[in-house]
Amino acid sequence: MDNHKSISRRQFVAASTAGAVSAAALSAPAIASGHVEWRFVTSWPKNLPGPGVTARRLADRIGAMSDGRLTLRLFAASELVPALEVFDAVSNGVAEIAHTASLFWQGRVAAAPFFTAVPFGLAPMEHISWIEHGGGQALWDELYAPFGLKPLMAGNTGFQMGGWYRRPVNTVEDFKGLKIRMPGLGGQVLERMGASPVTIAPGEILPALQSGVIDATEFLGPFSDMAMGFHRAVKHYYWPGFHEPNGTGEALISQSAWDALDSDLQAIVENACRAENAYALAEAEWQNASALKQLVDEFQVNVRPYPEPILEAARVATKQVMAEFETKDDLSARIYASMNSAIERLGPWSKVSQAAFFNARQQSE
Repeated sequence: MDNHKSISRRQFVAASTAGAVSAAALSAPAIASGHVEWRFVTSWPKNLPGPGVTARRLADRIGAMSDGRLTLRLFAASELVPALEVFDAVSNGVAEIAHTASLFWQGRVAAAPFFTAVPFGLAPMEHISWIEHGGGQALWDELYAPFGLKPLMAGNTGFQMGGWYRRPVNTVEDFKGLKIRMPGLGGQVLERMGASPVTIAPGEILPALQSGVIDATEFLGPFSDMAMGFHRAVKHYYWPGFHEPNGTGEALISQSAWDALDSDLQAIVENACRAENAYALAEAEWQNASALKQLVDEFQVNVRPYPEPILEAARVATKQVMAEFETKDDLSARIYASMNSAIERLGPWSKVSQAAFFNARQQSE
């Protein structure tokens, strides 16, 4: 990893266990002489390679692009609010902006995970196309409007790995009773396959894995997973990440704070999020490749594919889980239909472009 883009594991662990900030941080955002300061909370340990660094870069981008007129005071997970409470923090005015992932909010907004990833759904560039050109952004806005939130894509960790397992999973039977950290719709899929999925904040995953509270976990790709230290607890690492074929991070912005911005600052925030979305996706591709090699060569991690019977069972369970959205509330049904329409439109092109080329390139190696 490049030194300027990474931190030592000692620094990472120390930062992730930082205590809560003083009560002064709860004061109203600074607004003086045309300067606005937003409190920026995240679901990530401080400077976590991948989304944690994305949050820091996003704050830096907005400050630089606005020439200091809008600054974001960054708080990592639990420095101001716990990792899985950032949605409420922005909705309730404790902070003006958050960086997180929509799949964490399935318990309160059923269709929220669609805007991070859907099992066997859209790949990273397909997802971006749906949001930007297929009507996804308007549906996302509508979904969060009742909570006073404006969402934007803001970073992407790309294709995900399937997960880390204490023991090999060779058959569907191996999922029976398996305690796995897997939020979102992927967790529902594995539940239908007999597993017991749980949602755990990112900073709490490794201790849960080491203590045996969970038997397995998924998180992101090799770059972020290695920084989290999962290879120190278990050695079986599976692919593909059928449960999350994409890794969109979301910026959650207080609608009232957004409306109070001048139009040029709104444009700066939007374009800073777009820039970080593209940059982070490219970074994930580059860093995941080297991290995967290091996990295998240096740490002797057993990287293996899911057996086809497991993938087939996952496909069947996914169809069952996704079909339920047809009979949920009207907005959830419309989001489901819109994403399916995007898959039908983009799938044939992806097949003859990316898929065909990668297959052809592999045959020439």
